[in-house]
Amino acid sequence: MQPVPYLFFNGNCREAMTHYGVIFGNEPEIMPFEDMPDDVQAEMPGVPDDAVMHASVAIGDGMLFACDDSSGQVPEMAGSDVCIALPDEAETQRVWDALAQGGDVRMPLSAVFWTPLYGLLSDKYGVRWMIMTTSNHE
Repeated sequence: MQPVPYLFFNGNCREAMTHYGVIFGNEPEIMPFEDMPDDVQAEMPGVPDDAVMHASVAIGDGMLFACDDSSGQVPEMAGSDVCIALPDEAETQRVWDALAQGGDVRMPLSAVFWTPLYGLLSDKYGVRWMIMTTSNHE
């Protein structure tokens, strides 16, 4: 059993998950509301057909799930981060640079006592990330 972060977006889930798919090298699976059965769609009037009902993208051995919130009023993410531990410093830097583009760095990527690289950021979609390298200082 492994917990899976489930992110909610205000109409840009497809864009965000496609972006994460590029960064992590995996094609996201995306199910729009228009693919839901008609009787279920009828219970959710006003939801755009292209809104994402469910999406997933593999990140290493884990998964990230997401959807567009049908209310369109999801508050900015707070209280948790998606934590990614990468195998080496080059990959950590590559992922950091891709996620930081257009985002907000909360703690710059740098060496700390438990790992060669560690940093905190919110990406351009408002998702909070904790990025680190898995290897320890020698």
